[in-house]
Amino acid sequence: MRIYGDSVISIYYLEGAPSFKARATSRLTALWSAGDTLVVSDLVCLECRMLPIRLGDPVRLAEFDKLFAQPNVSFAPFTTAVFDRATLIRAAYDFKLGDSLHLAAAMEARCDRFLTNDLRLSPFTAIPVEVLP
Repeated sequence: MRIYGDSVISIYYLEGAPSFKARATSRLTALWSAGDTLVVSDLVCLECRMLPIRLGDPVRLAEFDKLFAQPNVSFAPFTTAVFDRATLIRAAYDFKLGDSLHLAAAMEARCDRFLTNDLRLSPFTAIPVEVLP
Protein backbone atom coordinates (compact mmCIF):
# COMPACT_ATOMS: atom_id res chain seq x y z
CA MET A 1 0.00 0.00 0.00
CA ARG A 2 0.96 3.59 -0.56
CA ILE A 3 0.21 5.71 2.49
CA TYR A 4 0.57 9.48 2.34
CA GLY A 5 1.91 10.83 5.61
CA ASP A 6 0.82 14.28 6.66
CA SER A 7 3.74 16.44 7.85
CA VAL A 8 2.93 15.93 11.50
CA ILE A 9 3.55 12.19 11.16
CA SER A 10 7.19 12.73 10.19
CA ILE A 11 7.58 15.42 12.85
CA TYR A 12 6.18 13.16 15.57
CA TYR A 13 8.32 10.26 14.34
CA LEU A 14 11.55 12.21 14.72
CA GLU A 15 10.93 14.72 17.46
CA GLY A 16 7.48 14.49 18.97
CA ALA A 17 6.54 14.46 22.62
CA PRO A 18 7.04 10.92 23.96
CA SER A 19 3.43 9.77 23.54
CA PHE A 20 3.14 11.19 20.00
CA LYS A 21 6.58 9.90 19.03
CA ALA A 22 5.70 6.39 20.25
CA ARG A 23 2.44 6.38 18.27
CA ALA A 24 4.08 7.63 15.07
CA THR A 25 7.01 5.24 15.42
CA SER A 26 4.67 2.30 15.99
CA ARG A 27 2.53 3.16 12.96
CA LEU A 28 5.44 3.80 10.59
CA THR A 29 7.25 0.66 11.76
CA ALA A 30 4.11 -1.39 11.09
CA LEU A 31 3.67 0.30 7.71
CA TRP A 32 7.23 -0.50 6.62
CA SER A 33 7.14 -4.02 8.10
CA ALA A 34 4.12 -4.72 5.91
CA GLY A 35 6.11 -3.60 2.86
CA ASP A 36 4.09 -0.43 2.48
CA THR A 37 5.51 2.86 1.25
CA LEU A 38 5.29 6.18 3.04
CA VAL A 39 4.48 8.87 0.49
CA VAL A 40 5.40 12.49 1.17
CA SER A 41 5.55 15.65 -0.90
CA ASP A 42 7.74 18.70 -1.13
CA LEU A 43 5.19 20.42 1.12
CA VAL A 44 5.82 17.77 3.80
CA CYS A 45 9.56 18.39 3.44
CA LEU A 46 9.06 22.16 3.67
CA GLU A 47 6.95 21.89 6.80
CA CYS A 48 9.37 19.45 8.47
CA ARG A 49 12.61 21.17 7.48
CA MET A 50 11.59 24.77 8.19
CA LEU A 51 12.12 24.79 11.96
CA PRO A 52 15.54 23.08 11.96
CA ILE A 53 16.69 25.56 9.32
CA ARG A 54 15.29 28.51 11.29
CA LEU A 55 16.96 27.25 14.48
CA GLY A 56 20.25 26.50 12.72
CA ASP A 57 20.02 22.84 13.78
CA PRO A 58 21.92 20.81 11.16
CA VAL A 59 21.56 17.56 13.15
CA ARG A 60 17.76 17.70 13.17
CA LEU A 61 17.72 18.82 9.53
CA ALA A 62 19.89 15.84 8.58
CA GLU A 63 17.49 13.48 10.40
CA PHE A 64 14.58 14.70 8.29
CA ASP A 65 16.65 14.50 5.10
CA LYS A 66 17.69 10.94 5.99
CA LEU A 67 14.05 9.95 6.60
CA PHE A 68 12.93 11.35 3.24
CA ALA A 69 15.81 9.61 1.40
CA GLN A 70 14.89 6.11 2.61
CA PRO A 71 13.98 3.60 -0.10
CA ASN A 72 10.60 2.97 1.57
CA VAL A 73 9.67 6.66 1.21
CA SER A 74 8.29 7.97 -2.08
CA PHE A 75 7.47 11.48 -3.32
CA ALA A 76 4.17 12.77 -4.65
CA PRO A 77 4.82 15.62 -7.10
CA PHE A 78 2.81 18.83 -6.99
CA THR A 79 1.41 19.08 -10.50
CA THR A 80 -1.29 21.29 -11.96
CA ALA A 81 -3.71 18.41 -11.34
CA VAL A 82 -2.84 18.51 -7.62
CA PHE A 83 -3.64 22.22 -7.46
CA ASP A 84 -6.86 21.75 -9.42
CA ARG A 85 -7.96 18.96 -7.10
CA ALA A 86 -6.91 20.97 -4.01
CA THR A 87 -9.10 23.81 -5.22
CA LEU A 88 -12.11 21.50 -5.36
CA ILE A 89 -11.31 20.01 -1.95
CA ARG A 90 -10.90 23.41 -0.34
CA ALA A 91 -14.14 24.68 -1.87
CA ALA A 92 -16.11 21.62 -0.78
CA TYR A 93 -14.69 21.14 2.71
CA ASP A 94 -13.27 24.55 3.66
CA PHE A 95 -10.02 22.88 4.74
CA LYS A 96 -6.87 24.96 5.09
CA LEU A 97 -4.76 25.38 1.97
CA GLY A 98 -1.99 23.08 3.17
CA ASP A 99 -4.41 20.32 4.15
CA SER A 100 -6.18 20.57 0.80
CA LEU A 101 -2.85 20.31 -1.02
CA HIS A 102 -1.77 17.29 1.04
CA LEU A 103 -5.05 15.47 0.37
CA ALA A 104 -4.94 16.31 -3.33
CA ALA A 105 -1.32 15.16 -3.62
CA ALA A 106 -2.24 11.87 -1.95
CA MET A 107 -5.11 11.32 -4.36
CA GLU A 108 -3.14 12.25 -7.47
CA ALA A 109 -0.31 9.94 -6.36
CA ARG A 110 -2.86 7.13 -6.09
CA CYS A 111 -2.27 6.59 -2.40
CA ASP A 112 -4.43 4.05 -0.64
CA ARG A 113 -4.69 5.99 2.60
CA PHE A 114 -3.99 9.38 4.17
CA LEU A 115 -2.28 9.22 7.58
CA THR A 116 -2.65 12.24 9.85
CA ASN A 117 -3.24 13.28 13.43
CA ASP A 118 -5.80 15.91 12.44
CA LEU A 119 -9.33 14.84 13.33
CA ARG A 120 -10.70 17.78 11.30
CA LEU A 121 -9.81 15.88 8.10
CA SER A 122 -11.97 12.87 9.03
CA PRO A 123 -15.02 14.06 7.03
CA PHE A 124 -13.01 13.70 3.79
CA THR A 125 -14.16 10.52 2.06
CA ALA A 126 -12.44 10.49 -1.34
CA ILE A 127 -9.49 8.67 0.24
CA PRO A 128 -9.54 6.79 3.54
CA VAL A 129 -8.26 9.12 6.27
CA GLU A 130 -6.50 7.30 9.10
CA VAL A 131 -6.07 9.38 12.24
CA LEU A 132 -2.99 8.24 14.15
CA PRO A 133 -4.24 6.01 16.97
